[in-house]
Amino acid sequence: MNGHILRAGAYVKQPTDYRAFIPAPLPPDPPVQMDGPMVGLLSRADQTLGRLDGVAQTMPNPDLFVAMYVRREAVLSSQIEGTQSTLEDVLEYELGPEGRDLPQDVEEVVNYVRAMNYGLDRLSTLPLSLRLIREIHTELLRNVRGSERQPGEFRTSQNWIGAAGAFLSQATFVPPPPTEMRNALDNFEKYLHTERELPVLIHSALAHAQFETIHPFLDGNGRVGRLLITFLLCNRSVLQRPLLYLSYFFKRNRMEYYDRLMAVREQGDWEGWIRFFLRGVAETAEEATNTARRIVDLREQHRWLVQQRPFVVAYAPRLVDLLFQHPVVNVNLIKDQLGIAFATANKLAEQFQEAGLLEELTGARRNRRYRYTPYLALFEEPVPETDQAEPVQITESTERSS
Repeated sequence: MNGHILRAGAYVKQPTDYRAFIPAPLPPDPPVQMDGPMVGLLSRADQTLGRLDGVAQTMPNPDLFVAMYVRREAVLSSQIEGTQSTLEDVLEYELGPEGRDLPQDVEEVVNYVRAMNYGLDRLSTLPLSLRLIREIHTELLRNVRGSERQPGEFRTSQNWIGAAGAFLSQATFVPPPPTEMRNALDNFEKYLHTERELPVLIHSALAHAQFETIHPFLDGNGRVGRLLITFLLCNRSVLQRPLLYLSYFFKRNRMEYYDRLMAVREQGDWEGWIRFFLRGVAETAEEATNTARRIVDLREQHRWLVQQRPFVVAYAPRLVDLLFQHPVVNVNLIKDQLGIAFATANKLAEQFQEAGLLEELTGARRNRRYRYTPYLALFEEPVPETDQAEPVQITESTERSS
């Protein structure tokens, strides 16, 4: 393309004889074409988001649902970048990592949870801005893999995306060099603050794609870009609670995800990307709505069940509620959270196990841990076999800086 200007930007030859992509400012010019299919997808996405928000308001404690979805998003978003930790690993880590045979990368997932919660809290006092994005990046890479790659600082050297060990000349995609990156980030921040003409979901789709194209960090760009979607929707009050996370959709459709982003850069096809994004919003919101309804049904069913059996009755319904907050527990956690004696907590855990509500994980006589399996099953959808392999050309860990 050699500098040919496209709708989304241009590939420009650099002094050392490589081509880097320089993004055009948002919104696109010419404007996004709101044809019939896109209007239909936007309507469906808006409706499913509305239903999700409504169902969340009817839950006994929607914040517990949010907490589980944040953890699930952290697991899936981190898995896209190559981590192996599961949702259960994260819950066991929160219970206390000492003496556990947990994946080393579980702390990366825990950091993602921390970064998400940190960003949502900061939105109450700080606008969605480059400063907030840098702060989130700091939390994401704190004391984990990538912590040596300038956490919280925009890069000052060229990076690129390619196969493991690839040189710059072999890159699949080269983001803008540092000087042009700064200009692109300034335009990006202005877009975040001023764009109000486009529907919020289309605004968010454009912002996510632009951030991934700018690729302003040496590591963590994919995870920060996916966090940005949730922050945008909450910041614009599309959702009252952070319940929409697209990482599962992106992971399930990962090749189309990367192809759509490249089509924006190489063909200016913003509409194809937006349609893909809106489909992801609708499917993800529908899945979350169904999960929320199943959670309400499960809670009612299990509260009824414990009232029909000879449990330590005064505490059994409270333990059911506790399990929705901590689906992996030990006796000490039950004791402390319910304010009961250790022997009572131990008996209660055994009774829940006999009733099929808890599954014991250790097989040991002491220091036993229990899993609330029926609840966790609602959050652990299997990934199709054909989606298991991660394409190396887009894996974040393959980035190199010159």
